[in-house]
Amino acid sequence: MEQKGQQKRIFLSSPHMGGNELNYINEAFETNWIAPIGPNVDAFEKEIASYVGVSEAVAVSSGTAAIHLALSLLDVKKGDQVFCSTLTFVASANPILYQGAEPVFIDSEPETWNMSPQALEIAFKEAFMDGRMPKAVIVVNLYGQSAKMDEIVSLCNQYDVPIIEDAAESLGSTYKGKASGTFGKFGVFSFNGNKIITTSSGGMLVSNDVEALKKARFLATQAKDPALHYQHSTIGFNYRMSNILAGIGRAQLEVLEERVQARRLLFNRYTQELGFIPGINFMPELKHTQSNRWLTALTIDEKVIGTSVYSILSTLAEENIEARPVWKPLHMQPLFVGVKYYYHSENSSVSEHLFNTGLCLPSGSNMTVEEQMRVIDCIKNAIREKVK
Repeated sequence: MEQKGQQKRIFLSSPHMGGNELNYINEAFETNWIAPIGPNVDAFEKEIASYVGVSEAVAVSSGTAAIHLALSLLDVKKGDQVFCSTLTFVASANPILYQGAEPVFIDSEPETWNMSPQALEIAFKEAFMDGRMPKAVIVVNLYGQSAKMDEIVSLCNQYDVPIIEDAAESLGSTYKGKASGTFGKFGVFSFNGNKIITTSSGGMLVSNDVEALKKARFLATQAKDPALHYQHSTIGFNYRMSNILAGIGRAQLEVLEERVQARRLLFNRYTQELGFIPGINFMPELKHTQSNRWLTALTIDEKVIGTSVYSILSTLAEENIEARPVWKPLHMQPLFVGVKYYYHSENSSVSEHLFNTGLCLPSGSNMTVEEQMRVIDCIKNAIREKVK
């Protein structure tokens, strides 16, 4: 709640409606399609599949649910290992624990901030020597930027290990002209309230394996056997998206390209206004890729600038501006104490460095120029105060 005299709050990434959402919602109400099935669900799945260029998609309750289904479809179970990017939100790895499997975390590399092919190769070699290969590799596309998929796909193919591409943050991004989320056996998108398009909560599992996605729908609908009575032969989940939320998603998808351009414009303005300051370095965009710039992220060199990430965060908070550190690497989380972790290079943890120096700025596609300049001026003032 805003205090009297306080400026309007600027959020990190708030929902941005396109204007057509109510038409789909009203149609769902008028036709009484309120359940987690219906015309909007069917259409949203087809529209997402068409947009990214895959055979089929399954709309579910969250991106986390989509990852969980992918692991289930790959028969990941207790005692199995799954390699996973360490620099990500915990939702990327929690489903590994749901299956009773063991995560193994892979460091980032500096050109994309995503999974290091160098660290992945070391992890594969050790797993091969130990005779304990992973059942899957979960690759995350951080803040909209695609990982080095050519190198990662090549390694996974060499060791015959399937990829789950966690593109929760990267819908609308491309790698060498191909849509993010389409490089693995399965791709995952999130429509959480802060994502580039939202259904308030929700996710999507995509694949070219139509039979696998048919099974995903079965598992996501409590795994009900085809019988007149309620019969269940396997563990299922209550993971299907509602027809109402799918309607919101359809309207949001109509404006996705506008949202990508808006966020890229925000990023460009940030770099123009702040990129010249020694000690500030923005998250790079790998050649032949286009990031949706879901969040504008940068690093602060405290030795050069004279102030820390947390000092700047505090200054922004005082001005009613929401900003966040870069994700805390999963291998550093209390939940995963003792879990195996592979560095990008010997004694050099890129993900830890990014966490210690990284900052995510307000990046909502509904931000005004005036609001963005308020953020920029606040950062400049915070730096000037330290320089004095």
